[in-house]
Amino acid sequence: MDRKPSPDCLTEAHRTGLHPFALEHSKAAYAADLGLYAATVVGLAIFLSTTGQQDQRLALILLTLAGLGGWTLIEYVLHRFVLHHIQPFCRWHEEHHRRPAALIFTPTILSASINALLVFLPAFMVLGNLRQACALTLGILTGYLAFGITHHAIHHWHLDNTWLKQRKHWHALHHHTVQAGCYGVTTAFWDHVFGSAEKPRGR
Repeated sequence: MDRKPSPDCLTEAHRTGLHPFALEHSKAAYAADLGLYAATVVGLAIFLSTTGQQDQRLALILLTLAGLGGWTLIEYVLHRFVLHHIQPFCRWHEEHHRRPAALIFTPTILSASINALLVFLPAFMVLGNLRQACALTLGILTGYLAFGITHHAIHHWHLDNTWLKQRKHWHALHHHTVQAGCYGVTTAFWDHVFGSAEKPRGR
């Protein structure tokens, strides 16, 4: 007797990329997503470095660094509390855990909208300055891009690199333990701060 598909499961359209908000993508779409964010980071960096007054550079650099550091906390919070506890994100993330080598990622239209509405716009409203908002956004987007590349490298690259091997081992603990922990991808810092760095019992 065939088992009826669960309504919580991803539809075939979501899996294959036929849905406008598909989670699994072709290699071309995957590369285009990383390329878009790389181009955005470069564009913002050029804009900030070629406009404005010289005496504002230090403040912009500090804001960029603050955004980059802030991303590591955002990454941790999103992974631990959103992707593992809030539907439908939890359900979508489970698909990645089931098939870690599949090209599954947040649809570009969704991630770009979130970054625009929840990163740039609030930064502009709070700081009241376009270049400062761009600087903070640059830092966060640089972190997001680093996360995307690092996560891809963890699952697809086979390099003899000590740092990458450490990240692979850390992420493997997250994927292959009964009780999830080790939520940081680009850094383990916040796992140590919030006590999720302890190695859980293995399967």
